[in-house]
Amino acid sequence: MSKPGASIDAAERAVPEVRLAGKLGGLSLTRQVAVLAVWPLLENILAFCVGFTDLLISGRIAEGPASVPILDAMGLGGYVGWFFNILQGAVATGVMALVSRATGARDPDLARRGLGQGLWLGIAAGVLSLLALHFGIPALIRGVGLSPQAAIHAEAFLRVLALSGPVSGAMFAINAALRGAGDTRTPFIAMLVVNLVNMAVSWWFAIEQGLGVAGIAWGTVTGWICGLAVVSVVLLRRNGLLAWSLAGLKPHRETLSRILRVGAPQSLEIGFMWAIHAYGIHIIATLPGEANLGAHILAIRVESMSFLPGWAIGTAGAALAGQYLGAGSKEMAVRAVRLCWKIAALLMGAIGILFIFGREELIALMAPKSELHRHLASPLVLICAVAQPFFATCIILKTSMRGAGATTTVMRWSFGSMIFYRIGMMWL
Repeated sequence: MSKPGASIDAAERAVPEVRLAGKLGGLSLTRQVAVLAVWPLLENILAFCVGFTDLLISGRIAEGPASVPILDAMGLGGYVGWFFNILQGAVATGVMALVSRATGARDPDLARRGLGQGLWLGIAAGVLSLLALHFGIPALIRGVGLSPQAAIHAEAFLRVLALSGPVSGAMFAINAALRGAGDTRTPFIAMLVVNLVNMAVSWWFAIEQGLGVAGIAWGTVTGWICGLAVVSVVLLRRNGLLAWSLAGLKPHRETLSRILRVGAPQSLEIGFMWAIHAYGIHIIATLPGEANLGAHILAIRVESMSFLPGWAIGTAGAALAGQYLGAGSKEMAVRAVRLCWKIAALLMGAIGILFIFGREELIALMAPKSELHRHLASPLVLICAVAQPFFATCIILKTSMRGAGATTTVMRWSFGSMIFYRIGMMWL
């Protein structure tokens, strides 16, 4: 008979029994994945709704030909918004890997140091991102090749968006620590606040107050501030393995170094990816005709629907890989990642089928007043639909390996694939 609380999967397959800490202890592997993935899935759906709302708002600021430069500007803004948090995301990866290992090893002091040091690194990364975007906006817009009117809208949006850097950096780190400890519910609640405030304030400033795309960016900044306040208060009132502590907040060189060693390769990987995307945006924006960039971002927004379950399950895989490795069970870490891959491939493949048959309707929801954008975006979504199982494989493997701390390996393979396929295909 297996010991109480032992993983059912481990007992059934003769893998050494491992009991994870906290709420995951005593659950089967499938239930562990479900518990960890459900809240990130809801969080990702909310984030998608925010991006969807931003496009709805921007599409209603003006009508007809006047909407084309606005949507093109938001296309650039969407890309910058995704890659604006490169450094913050790298810190978050390092924090999650460290805290998940500490949780698996039942080391509360290390977990709290990971939280505290991650907070300072997240803020520092956000400040660097703010400065880089603020001073790099003119060169970025020139490099992309937007029309003069679209450039005006893009600059107005990005100037305000840059202010969110330090706040989002702090929240990225805190949420990563919570997920690494197996708590995906609290980050969901915090991001629920972020997204609801974002949508409400964006509509108020952009439409009711007539601030245009700058109003959408102010909604983003306000949402991050409110969300950070919520998650900080929650941690202040906790007494478990992961909570605020003066010792954890005191600068600790070894912990800072561990976070940076894991996070630095990811920042290089995502930075290189951003450069390739920027080059791709330049090519798209300078193609003959209008609305190319706006159509591209519409297709990406539709495609991102399939990433909602993919990234949620990837978060579960990363947390489980880190915790099982911290508990000394490589076998269960591999088994957890393999299960996550199967689930993600099935779900994302099903969404790909939805894209094939419903892409026209999905695009029309985002750009109801621009027939040109809808016409250009439809074939792009079809290509994305076919690639869904491969996207699922990439997401699960990369996120799980990052959760295990193997960010250097992920970086090497990403560099190879991006150089060979992305740059090669763009040249063709």
